[in-house]
Amino acid sequence: MGRGKIEIKRIENATNRQVTYSKRRTGIMKKARELTVLCDAQVAIIMFSSTGKYHEFCSPSTDIKGIFDRYQQAIGTSLWIEQYENMQRTLSHLKDINRNLRTEIRQRMGEDLDGLEFDELRGLEQNVDAALKEVRHRKYHVISTQTETYKKKVKHSYEAYKTLQQELGLCEEPAWFVDNTGGGWDGGAGAGAAADMFAFRVVPSQPNLHGMAYGGNHDLRLG
Repeated sequence: MGRGKIEIKRIENATNRQVTYSKRRTGIMKKARELTVLCDAQVAIIMFSSTGKYHEFCSPSTDIKGIFDRYQQAIGTSLWIEQYENMQRTLSHLKDINRNLRTEIRQRMGEDLDGLEFDELRGLEQNVDAALKEVRHRKYHVISTQTETYKKKVKHSYEAYKTLQQELGLCEEPAWFVDNTGGGWDGGAGAGAAADMFAFRVVPSQPNLHGMAYGGNHDLRLG
């Protein structure tokens, strides 16, 4: 029994559709190779599946570009002329934009102003003023940000200094010791000599020295 006739319509099931495509693609490629060998023909096939996958076949004696060139010669037209014209129009448009931007930059720098009318000059002035305001706003923002950053750094440094002081056990104010003998550094005593005052920093671990000043009955001499 022969196979039943298959109705030619779109296969709704995606899996079946892909399987059928794969099988029939293999058959078409086989027929193209047979035509190339048996008939010495130049054959090119380009295929895209419904998922966008690309397949091609071309006779060994030529390539895809050669086939397209011969096709254009045969039908007397160019497949690329429309695309080339679109590219030329796009390039021309981009050149116009570039030229206008360069002119605007020169005018904002105070150049090429001779050909401008009053309304154009006024519009240019307004644009420059608006740009200047934006620049100043940005400058003040940067200054403010840097100032806050420096304040934080100073605060952090001060806190680190205080922490280090506490770790070293140093008090803020020095303790003062007075020598009323007036002997001075050489140990000699003299009538009417001024009292010598010496500053020493007291460590909190020595509480017996806090608040003490030597004078009167408690003289401190440097021997």
